[in-house]
Amino acid sequence: MKSNSKEVIIIGAGPGGLATSILLASAGLRVRILERLPMVGGRTSTIEAKGFQFDLGPTFFLYPQVLQTVLAQAGTSLEKEIEMVKLDPQYRVQFGGGGRIDATPRAREMEQQIARLSPADAPGFRRFMDENRSKFDAMLPCLESPFRGWKDLINPRTLSLLPTIRPGQSIDQYLKGFFQDPRIRLAFSFQSKYLGMSPFRCPSLFSILSFLEYEYGVFHPMGGCGALSRALARVAQRLGVQIDLGTPVSRLLFSGKRAIGVETEEGNLFADAVVVNADFARAMQRLVPNALRRKWTDRRIEKKKFSCSTFMMYLGVKGRYESPHHTIHISQDYQRNLDEIENQHVLSSDPSIYVQNACVTDPQLAPKGHSTLYVLAPVTHQHPNVDWNRARAGFRQTVLEQMERAGFSGVEDRIVYERVITPADWDEKYEIFRGATFNLAHSLDQMLHLRPQNRFEDLDRTYIVGGGTHPGSGLPVIFQSALISSRLLLQDLGLSSKGVTDGEGSDERTAGVSLKGSSQPR
Repeated sequence: MKSNSKEVIIIGAGPGGLATSILLASAGLRVRILERLPMVGGRTSTIEAKGFQFDLGPTFFLYPQVLQTVLAQAGTSLEKEIEMVKLDPQYRVQFGGGGRIDATPRAREMEQQIARLSPADAPGFRRFMDENRSKFDAMLPCLESPFRGWKDLINPRTLSLLPTIRPGQSIDQYLKGFFQDPRIRLAFSFQSKYLGMSPFRCPSLFSILSFLEYEYGVFHPMGGCGALSRALARVAQRLGVQIDLGTPVSRLLFSGKRAIGVETEEGNLFADAVVVNADFARAMQRLVPNALRRKWTDRRIEKKKFSCSTFMMYLGVKGRYESPHHTIHISQDYQRNLDEIENQHVLSSDPSIYVQNACVTDPQLAPKGHSTLYVLAPVTHQHPNVDWNRARAGFRQTVLEQMERAGFSGVEDRIVYERVITPADWDEKYEIFRGATFNLAHSLDQMLHLRPQNRFEDLDRTYIVGGGTHPGSGLPVIFQSALISSRLLLQDLGLSSKGVTDGEGSDERTAGVSLKGSSQPR
C-alpha cells in the first residue's frame, strides 16, 4: 500500500464510517475518524452492564458479501476477523390473530411451514424466490452505483428495470401474486420495518429484503453486531487509521462551499475531504450553516418524510427461554398498528414487537444461569402527541404484556437488569433527528438521487455514508454506501479507485464467503 500526503476526516465511527476508513486507507490515504461517543459502532455498538451484553441497534446481519468486498481491500476477510453463525430457524413470525411460521432457508421445510397455515400458498414460495432472484440480479447495478440526477435515473439500464420493480405497487400488493393468506404476506413483508416503513406503503422493489434472507441466510456475529463494529475498527487501525473517541465535532470548516476540515473542542483539524457518517438531518443542522445548503436547507429537511422510531428494552433475566434466536410478534390488527405509528402518531395498545433471545446461540452474552432479551417495538418518531416522560412506564407495561403473548412468560419477575430507550432518548442522547432510527423514509420520492447524494450535492469535497444516503438503511446497504462514496472521493482526489469496485468484473455474492452453519438443530 502506497501512502500519500492527502488526508480525509470521517465524522462518526459507525459501520459506514469504519468501512469507508478501511477502503480509503487501503488506497493510501491518511484517515482520521472523529467519534462523539466513547466507543466505536454508533447505533451498531454494545451495551455492557452487570455482565450482560446487548446490541444497541442492529441485532443480525444479512448479505455479508458486501462487507467481504470491503475487507478484501484490506487483505483480509470476514472469517479471519469475526465468527459468524448462520441461523436456522432464521426467526419465528407469530401472528396475533393466530398461527406462526418458523422461517427456514431450506425450501422444502419452508413450504411445509407455509402449508400449515395456508396449503394453497405453499407453491408460491419457490415462485417468489425465482422471480426475486432475477429481480435482485437486475437491481444490483443500481444499488452499487451513485445516482447524481435525473440523467442517471432515465438511462436505459434504469428504465429497463421498471417492469421488474413495479414502482406503483406496495410490497403487500406485489405479494398477492404469490400468497393469498394475509399472514403469509406479512411473513414476507414485515422486513419493510428494517426501513422504518409499512409494507402497505413501502415500494415493492424491497421484496428483495426477504429474498436475501432466504437466499443467503440470516447471520449472528458472535458477540453481537457490536463485535462486528469492533472488528472493523481493528482492521482500520492495522491500516493506520486514527480513531479518536469522545471527540465531538462542533462544525465543518469551509473555504467557500468546499469543506477543508472540522472544528473540535481541541482545535481545528484540516483535511482534503470530509466524510459525514452521522445522522444526516441532525448533522446538517448542527454542523453546516444553513446558508451553505441550497437543496437541503433546514426548512426542506423539516418537510421531508422520516421513518418510525423504536421503543427499546434491554433485559438481563434469570434462566433461559427456549424460543428461537429471533421472534417477531405481529399485532392482531397490523394495519391499525401501522396507522397508529405513521399517521395518528399515538401509542398502540396492541403493538407488534421483536424479541432477540441471543443466548440460545451465544451464551457468552450473559452471566452463567442468565440470558439477555432485546425487545423492540416500532413506534412513532418524536411527535407532540406522545410525551415520553409520561408515556414511558405505561408503554413498558404494554410491551411486557405483549411479550407474554409472544411466549416469554413471567418476564418481569425474572429481570435482574433493565435499560429502556425511547424515541426521546434516540433524539436527545444519540443525536438522531426526531428519533427516527431508520433515517429518511424510503418512499419513491426519497430514493436514488432524491436522497442526500453520496457526493453531497450542496457542498464540495463532502461525502455522505450511512443510512441517510443512497442506497439506504440496513447494514449491507450502508456498507454499499461506503463503497460508492469512497470510489467517488478517490476519483475526485485524482487517485485510483481500482478495487473499490462497482461490482463489474467480480462476483461479490460468492467471493471468499465461508461462514458457519446453523447453531440450532435442523
